[in-house]
Amino acid sequence: MNTGSALQGNELSKENLTQLLSITGDDEMVLFGHAAKIKAESVGNTVYLRGLIEFSNICEKNCYYCGIRRDNSETHRYCLTDDEVLEAIRFAHENGFGSVAIQSGELSSDAFTRKIDFLLKEAMRITNGEIGITLSCGEQSEEVYRRWFESGAQRYLLRIESSSQELYEKIHPKNEVHSFKNRLDALERLKKCGYQVGTGVMIGLPFQTTEHLANDLLFMKQFDIDMCGMGPYIEHAHTPLYEHQSQLLPLQERFNLSLKMVALLRILMPDINIAATTALQTIEKNGRERAIQIGANVLMPNITPKHYRDDYFLYQNKPVSQHSNEDDLKFLEQQLKNIGHEIGYFRQGNSKHYKKTEK
Repeated sequence: MNTGSALQGNELSKENLTQLLSITGDDEMVLFGHAAKIKAESVGNTVYLRGLIEFSNICEKNCYYCGIRRDNSETHRYCLTDDEVLEAIRFAHENGFGSVAIQSGELSSDAFTRKIDFLLKEAMRITNGEIGITLSCGEQSEEVYRRWFESGAQRYLLRIESSSQELYEKIHPKNEVHSFKNRLDALERLKKCGYQVGTGVMIGLPFQTTEHLANDLLFMKQFDIDMCGMGPYIEHAHTPLYEHQSQLLPLQERFNLSLKMVALLRILMPDINIAATTALQTIEKNGRERAIQIGANVLMPNITPKHYRDDYFLYQNKPVSQHSNEDDLKFLEQQLKNIGHEIGYFRQGNSKHYKKTEK
């Protein structure tokens, strides 16, 4: 195919996307250059930070790919104290992160939802309402989502992992707790409550085809998301999906496919926020920076207290820095400067797409 010609149309079809996900070599460079140009025109060279707080690895779900799944008895479970969470938020606020992301295993108990609500209100109090907050705490009722929104959360990331029901059901137990319909309904509830809504998929799963990934991109455009977090599937030895590791693409191919997904999503949705995920860094040391060059504009430095980070172990070889949060931030700033980008300090970095579509 002629990559340049395929990219010139106003709309990329499923067929176009499938073909573009299969290109290599010089054709990839044409794609990446086109995506970089659209990114520069749409969101510029500013990268927004979300200080990542891995609140708890206790989870009710049993997803076949995840290291903190309920039945993994090898995982040491933890939950941060209120003081630990608020100290991390204080650090982010004082150091100009602009926003934090609170992520946890999926729980829906009253105690859990009340604790998140309390932390949101306290975060607003101690930062004079200045900190932006993204939550990634799974499927909840509309009432809970609304309460959290009113208490200060503005963004919510709920990854679909695959927009194909057939593939979704191969990577999750087939029961009411892991219902594909419930996942979609939860995304609709988030939109109804007024959040900037984000989703994302794993790239390079067993059983996954380029057609699946093309449909994932079209699903995100059709759902009209405001932000996306997606990255390569990295296997974990203590999960059921690990038995299919022989079917996996080599890591480098999963990495390249992930970059193409980021580039194509930027072309399809020029003004959304796209995160450069940590899983990219697992495969290539400068993986996040490469994603930023061709489409991503959000980074999520981990500010969880260090002694918990090894326990939030979603996949193998997760990068864990041995440096202080301050030193990590200085390093990140230099890395971004090296590729012609800058950190948007003291800015929440809300999705331009959301601002354009909000009533």
